Amino acid sequence: MKNDISPMSTGNEELKKLLLNKEFTNIPKMGDIIKGIILSLAKNEMRIDIPGFKTGVIRGLEMISTRALYPDLAIDKEVEATVVELENERGEVELSMRFTGERRAWEEIMKLKQSGQIVAVRILDANRGGLMVSSGSNLPGFLPVSQLAPEHYPRVPGGDKNKILEQLKLFVGKTLKAKVLDANEKEKKLIFSEKGVWEEEQRGLLSKYKVDDLIEGKVTAIADFGAFIAFDSIEGLAHISEIAWQRLDHPSDVLKVGDTIRAKIINIDGSKIFLSMRALVDDPWKKVSERYQIGQKVQGKVLKVNPFGLFVELDPEIHGLAHVSELDVAPGEKLESKVKSGDVLEFHITSIEPTAHRLGLSQKAPEEQKEKTELAATATPETKEEKPAE
Repeated sequence: MKNDISPMSTGNEELKKLLLNKEFTNIPKMGDIIKGIILSLAKNEMRIDIPGFKTGVIRGLEMISTRALYPDLAIDKEVEATVVELENERGEVELSMRFTGERRAWEEIMKLKQSGQIVAVRILDANRGGLMVSSGSNLPGFLPVSQLAPEHYPRVPGGDKNKILEQLKLFVGKTLKAKVLDANEKEKKLIFSEKGVWEEEQRGLLSKYKVDDLIEGKVTAIADFGAFIAFDSIEGLAHISEIAWQRLDHPSDVLKVGDTIRAKIINIDGSKIFLSMRALVDDPWKKVSERYQIGQKVQGKVLKVNPFGLFVELDPEIHGLAHVSELDVAPGEKLESKVKSGDVLEFHITSIEPTAHRLGLSQKAPEEQKEKTELAATATPETKEEKPAE
């Protein structure tokens, strides 16, 4: 539809006269927002006086939506409405207050986005991707899982989507503080972020801390990749590689929620803070040669069985790897059928690499291992000299 109406294109004489009369300079156009006074109010229809022009009407489904959005309507009250048709079959201006409310709401949302102001959002429902929310604008919005603050993020072992949904459902009916992350009126897209509020609060608190500072805090959550530790209203992450010097299958091997721990700040990236527990403990591999030597016969407890070999604990601090080629396993025999976690076996140490935190183990006799090493060494030059036949 065009926004202007030519006086020569309409059959309505009254409208022609109005448009040609120079006294009327504020003739509304399609899409304009006008102000008017409610003349009559019925269940399915509301008539509005548009000063200096004519009467407008809101009816049918538009009236149902209007009553839902504006429960305090009353005769003689001034309201705003959007022009959706300049002349209906009765010669009245067709209006919509629903469109007006939405436009005003989107204008307000865009202001909130630009200012970064914090708003309260009410949780209406949840799906596996996040939370359906409503703000004071009454526009439907979405708060993705990734934009939840750490304290509300569903830390589910293994990332089970059904369990994540169960946790998200617990938020329905609650109110959270959030910021407008993205808004697009044309696409009817409105995204909120609770994490944005948390990051702003974190920046203020983190200004008191710097890298190498020591902290004491409590473990608030454990994930496959590390442990979250709260201190001074701040939450930091200790990656699994920074929890202990020995190899861990999971942080829960040495930590549980509620544990009080000490850690060192090793990095601050914006609002994120990274911690290390092992930085406060001497690296046991620096003195590994004082306890173990190549060729030494040792006993070790199998921690984990993999197709490629065994992870073995020699003591709480030093772990080693016995490759499947160094084990007493017959050709075609599955390692898992012969060895299980918790078994205590005898090995010979074949290699020690302190800087790489690696120690090699073998069940083969030292003589057999030596013969194998020498054979590999003597075969290497010959192999290099061989050239493929042309």
